[in-house]
Amino acid sequence: MAKGLLMTYALWAIGGPAGLHHLYLGRDSHALLWMLTLGGGGLGWLWEFWKLPSFVAQANRAQGQRQSSGRGTPPLSPIRFAAQMIVGIYFGLVALISLSFMASFYIVGLPLAVGLGVLLVAAVGNQTSDFKHTLGVAFLISPIFYGRPIAILPISLAASITAQKHRRYKTSTGSETLSVRLYRLGLAYLAFTGPLAYSALCNTATTLSYVAETLGSFLSWFSFFPLLGHLMESVLLLPYRVWSLLVGDYGFSSGYFQEWEKLYEFVQSFQDEKRQLAYQVLGLAEGATNEEIHHRYRELVKIWHPDHNRHQPEEAQRHFLEIQAAYEVLSQPRKPRGSWRLNTALFKEAL
Repeated sequence: MAKGLLMTYALWAIGGPAGLHHLYLGRDSHALLWMLTLGGGGLGWLWEFWKLPSFVAQANRAQGQRQSSGRGTPPLSPIRFAAQMIVGIYFGLVALISLSFMASFYIVGLPLAVGLGVLLVAAVGNQTSDFKHTLGVAFLISPIFYGRPIAILPISLAASITAQKHRRYKTSTGSETLSVRLYRLGLAYLAFTGPLAYSALCNTATTLSYVAETLGSFLSWFSFFPLLGHLMESVLLLPYRVWSLLVGDYGFSSGYFQEWEKLYEFVQSFQDEKRQLAYQVLGLAEGATNEEIHHRYRELVKIWHPDHNRHQPEEAQRHFLEIQAAYEVLSQPRKPRGSWRLNTALFKEAL
């Protein structure tokens, strides 16, 4: 049955952020993406208002085809590539929060999560990409940055490049019943949200620590790029600015900034506790120089490397990972505490 534009707009208005209009049009990958990101943070949902006629036309064309949807290679899309990068990072951060307790997380869990996020965007619309190559690259890159949250960035970048390189048109298949499609989407949705919900409900304190650690690591990625860091802080403040405009307040009140300062101070205090624990793990006094940290790290790695402790492999593996994590924490540059207050003050003056 042909899809109607009026019905599509109605579903877009009623349940657009949940992907109802994409489900109606048979764009299941796009529907799942919107379910997991709430319509691309709302921005993607609004932007689609102008794209719905083309989506409906594409769905109606696909219904009349039983052969391949197209030959050759789809045109390169910078927007799709950027979306693959962003969703890959998003999936990686969610996995880092909910699954980082796994023993093989950085070898299996993280590259799988990032790769699936990239593939989900690659499968939006009438395009798709090669499953094996994209995930294969993600798994190859992961060991290079083992144990480091920053691994999310290079894994997502490599997987996105690979997905773009192997992009192709989807082939038309026989229509499936709505129940089968909903069952598949439900399983995918539970696979994404289940671990996160379990961590939040059954281990709330640890989950909050993971969130703070992940957010702190994310902010620390931009330590070497001050302009990009300032841009990210502005992005974090953007929701409050939009809200203030909607309620008629054309400027930020001090309370809004105080809330963000509380969040920043919480993350900063958590980072300070991590550094104190890292000094204890390495057996160093606070304020040790970079040379002392590096020298002590090399000594402990030689002592506790699993290959040198085959008689006690589990204990050696635990110490070895603790040493690596401590060295990673102490290797990151510390951001001055006053920088956030200075940036917010300048931002308020600019407004």
